[in-house]
Amino acid sequence: MNVTEFLTSDDPFAGRVSKRMEQVEERLRSETRVDDVVVDSVTSHLADAGGKRLRPLLTLLASEIGPNPDSPDVIDAAVVMELTHLASLYHDDVMDEAPRRRGVPTAHYIFGNSSAIMAGDVLFSRASKIVAGLGQKAIHMHATAFERLCMGQLHEIVGPQPGDDPIEHHIGVLSGKTGSLIAAAAHHGVLAAGGADDQAEQLEQFGEHIGVAFQIADDVIDLVSDGQLTGKTPGTDLLEGVPTMPTLLLRQRAETGDIDEAGAQALRILDEGNLEEGDRLATVVGILRDHQVVVETRDLASAWVDEALGYLEGLHDHRVHEHLVAFAHAMVERMA
Repeated sequence: MNVTEFLTSDDPFAGRVSKRMEQVEERLRSETRVDDVVVDSVTSHLADAGGKRLRPLLTLLASEIGPNPDSPDVIDAAVVMELTHLASLYHDDVMDEAPRRRGVPTAHYIFGNSSAIMAGDVLFSRASKIVAGLGQKAIHMHATAFERLCMGQLHEIVGPQPGDDPIEHHIGVLSGKTGSLIAAAAHHGVLAAGGADDQAEQLEQFGEHIGVAFQIADDVIDLVSDGQLTGKTPGTDLLEGVPTMPTLLLRQRAETGDIDEAGAQALRILDEGNLEEGDRLATVVGILRDHQVVVETRDLASAWVDEALGYLEGLHDHRVHEHLVAFAHAMVERMA
């Protein structure tokens, strides 16, 4: 399911969700604005740049499981999820020194690190004020998700410790950095619509698993994407020294003595560094694109989606079931 295609389709259900997304967008424009012409340009920068809006869309879809999906609380919950996500991106871009996000220069690149960090904090504060109106359960759940997000980022920075399995560590990072908020988006949707706690927890696990699948798929996209279409240089994660599933699988093969010459060459180049020089980055990307570890990474992402679908048990007769299934598959169809 391409999100844009889904929201613009002739399906009556999709049309209803699309109208709700329009309300979310209107609120986002309002919540990212401040009464200061200089500061406003910073806090609204990423929201104005657009984005997939996967988290608020999942909140709206999950709300259909509850008895009152048209509750204003559902819109609040969807806005909370995107505000929190946007805020985290401001901080991520500073830490990663990323020059572009969503096809535009990053906030820190334009306004400086300090302004970008404080803009992210403003958005976190706005999200906190809104979630305070959703009740104690929502406050506790959202705070837990935010903590997990931060811990995931910290674990990525610190890296695996002696004795840790690097692949398990990487999955844990993905679960914290991305799975936490997508899980919270689904949980919020059910709760805000008056759904039962067990249903909210069921959808939370669904969101957790598709969040991990989404990030594993990104590890593939970083290698196989068309830079002219995505605006992102293939191999950007390699260039920044970010661990990815294909390289971790390659290192696992090296440790077990099951690595081929092409894979060994890729590791040698990565370990030597200076990927900016000559065609070193392009060489590594070319090797990995054609290597079995990319196939294995694709399969792993699909396996996480399959596990996610298991948490939709009992919802097969519900009208939103097929859309949740399509949403899950969309997480990995991006790898094509």
